[in-house]
Amino acid sequence: MHRRIIAPGALAAASLMLAIPASAASYAPGAPGIGDPYYPAYGNGGYDVSHYDLRLKYQPTTDELSGTATILARTTQDLSSFDLDFLLDVSEVRVNGAKASFTTSGQHELVITPKTPLPKGTPITVVVRYSGVPSTKSAYGFNTWHRTPDGAVAADEPEAAWWWYPSNDHPLDKATYDVSVAVPNGTQALSNGTLQSTSSQLGWTRYNWRQNKPQATYLTTLAVGKFDITTSTSEGGVPVVNAYSKDLGDNDGAARASVERTGELVDWLSGYFGPYPFSSAGGYVPNTTTGYALETQTRVYYSPKQFANGSNASVVVHELAHQWYGDSVSLKGWKDIWINEGFARYAQWLWSEHEGEGTTQELADYVYASHPADDAFWKVEPGDPGPDNQFDIAVYDRGALAIQALRNAVGDDSFFAILKGWPQEHAYGNASVADFEAYAEKVSGKSLSSLFDTWLFQPTKPGAAAVTGAAVAKSAAVQPKSWKKIAATNDVH
Repeated sequence: MHRRIIAPGALAAASLMLAIPASAASYAPGAPGIGDPYYPAYGNGGYDVSHYDLRLKYQPTTDELSGTATILARTTQDLSSFDLDFLLDVSEVRVNGAKASFTTSGQHELVITPKTPLPKGTPITVVVRYSGVPSTKSAYGFNTWHRTPDGAVAADEPEAAWWWYPSNDHPLDKATYDVSVAVPNGTQALSNGTLQSTSSQLGWTRYNWRQNKPQATYLTTLAVGKFDITTSTSEGGVPVVNAYSKDLGDNDGAARASVERTGELVDWLSGYFGPYPFSSAGGYVPNTTTGYALETQTRVYYSPKQFANGSNASVVVHELAHQWYGDSVSLKGWKDIWINEGFARYAQWLWSEHEGEGTTQELADYVYASHPADDAFWKVEPGDPGPDNQFDIAVYDRGALAIQALRNAVGDDSFFAILKGWPQEHAYGNASVADFEAYAEKVSGKSLSSLFDTWLFQPTKPGAAAVTGAAVAKSAAVQPKSWKKIAATNDVH
């Protein structure tokens, strides 16, 4: 907390001090970052958001976006001002009904000063009116707003919100959402959760989406375009909404043959991870040139390039596994990325075993044998890889090796109890690698600090003794049949 310091000895200053209530000295600006060492400017301090209400209008032909964001939050300190992460042009800000002054700072900070300071614990309603052309905005030299031939997509990690709505952009501050988007008739707007209603007026159609479970900002998606939308219900009762751009060309069939298995795969994963944590599932495949897929909550984003070589259910398994590991249970800090990516990769290994295309042990053996001791693969520490290596292949594959090592150390009964219990233990919240280690020790009754240190925090290849059966030090290992399909997803999130 930054406190105003008044120099002693000045009579005027002393008089001023007497005129100000003692509590006023405690009011200070909220921090311009939430405190994540990987991304010091991401997120903000001083408040906690509970709900975003976004009412938007988007014109695909010009990429013009306008809207009003209403943000419900509560202050966590005595605030004189606070920041939102945002890039578009703001015309008005109100805090609890009163006009507030605002300015910009740094690469992506909207600094808001309310008419009167806000005591700690105050419920606040922040209304931001804005407009702009997202594709013309950049921060840190990049842009995460993806134009398509018939619209646009917001889906990226670790940031995507700045280009289309103001937010506290860090997974630590999750919230529920109402996303209402008006688009020209004949165009659709997709977002997370369930479609509550649609309405048409004067050539525009408005789509109203609701996410009723806490959601991280980077997992909030918007897709505008001309889609073929399919709806179904999984055998386990989960509503499924999928969408495909009408101009996917040769990738269309493979995309549908993969993504239409969402309901089946949600039910299958529920057997390992417990009940599906959200009100709907699904995915969408827009006509973008990006190469990755992303676990946008309940409505997974897939690039058409994921299906350029044919159908691939493995990528769908990966992204759906994130709905438990990464979405329902989100990371505390970006250094905890292993909990997201290691387990999503391991889900692909479980699917391989289910399909008879290589057991988890055979995949572990193959990965271990494929990387000699001097390979840079072993220099990356999945438990804290650093921002430059956050999505390095070692976080995925060495991360999955660590999980297989855990399975062999605690036995299948404890392992699968951990796998299913963890998403319930921290449902809709945040957790760290240290939290997971403590949970695994509690469930298994074993000390696991050495195992986690060896596999997640040492920049060296574990020796055969440390492997303890998770992978053997063979000079070569047979490539499992599933490997090419798994490797084809190496650029997913």
